[in-house]
Amino acid sequence: MYSYDKRIVITLDAGGTNFVFSAIMGNEYIVEPITLPACADKLDTCMASLVKGFDLVIGQLKERPVAISFAFPGPADYPNGIIGGYLPNFPSFRDGVALKPFLEEKFGIPVFINNDGDLYTYGEALTGVLPEISEKLKKAGSTKQFKNLIGYTLGTGFGIGIVIDGRLNVGDNSCVETFCLKHKKYPDVLLEEGVSIRAVTRVYGEQSGNADHNLSPKEICEIAEGTREGNKNAALESFEELGEVAGDAIATTVTLIDGLVVIGGGLAGARKFFMPALLKEMRAQLKTLSGETLSRVQMKVYDLDDEKEFEAFAKGDFREINVYGSDRKVAYDPQKRIGVTTSKIGTSRAIALGAYAYALNKIDKK
Repeated sequence: MYSYDKRIVITLDAGGTNFVFSAIMGNEYIVEPITLPACADKLDTCMASLVKGFDLVIGQLKERPVAISFAFPGPADYPNGIIGGYLPNFPSFRDGVALKPFLEEKFGIPVFINNDGDLYTYGEALTGVLPEISEKLKKAGSTKQFKNLIGYTLGTGFGIGIVIDGRLNVGDNSCVETFCLKHKKYPDVLLEEGVSIRAVTRVYGEQSGNADHNLSPKEICEIAEGTREGNKNAALESFEELGEVAGDAIATTVTLIDGLVVIGGGLAGARKFFMPALLKEMRAQLKTLSGETLSRVQMKVYDLDDEKEFEAFAKGDFREINVYGSDRKVAYDPQKRIGVTTSKIGTSRAIALGAYAYALNKIDKK
């Protein structure tokens, strides 16, 4: 979608340390990224940096952009573009900043601001994993198609986005969140304490007996790989626990949404270490009070990054059944199934493409 669109949208990667500005046309970057300091603790300097960055991008364009569209940390009233509340990375925004109205007045074009988890999932749904899997299913001769996607970003926090039949679900309060669910192992603790960068480093410290290790998740991953010295069992345990806690939350979500799952973010690179525990949790069994056992997730869960599992996923349980009272047969595949995969286009690109598509979709609907 929008691969051949000639309209230009300015994008922004808003980190607490740096702002990275660019522009997209036809799902491709057309301006080299411009990086400026965010100065997130000083509102006047921060807003000046935003204006300067967008000005620099516009100065390189041959045509006027139709919109500015980007992800910004919340909490926020995203539809109205007002950022405010507890923002650890943007302390100067805590009292509330009407960012969208300010930028629209400054540049005279529509501005769209969303949560990064939302835009990540929207980008994956329109230009990433969802069309990719649909194409692979067609090539495999399967008539099964999927229209719903749940996206997760594993990093500083545990973000989520939900796309239903091509439409981004932003909720009535722009507050579709997963970080505040219950932690499986500690029911009175936030889920994000078990699925985040700090969770990996904490568990490694607990398991290794060295709480002051100062290792990053990347370094802990290298220990798990055996390419760096350290406590390998503690490293493996840190990612296994992340997978278990994330899998518990994802199992609840897919039960309600019934869609494919794509995982991105900085911790997604440790897939081989957390995915087995995540899938085990999603494939777990529950019991009734009478002693019956049934699957926690009513759909069969496949690892779509495993070629053999993808083949089984595409095949399903196809058969033909007779139409009662006639000689006619109809195709029937009773297997309910979903799959889990990791991003192939990268989290940052998916967010940018999601921002691009979101802006054009909103403009087209006016």
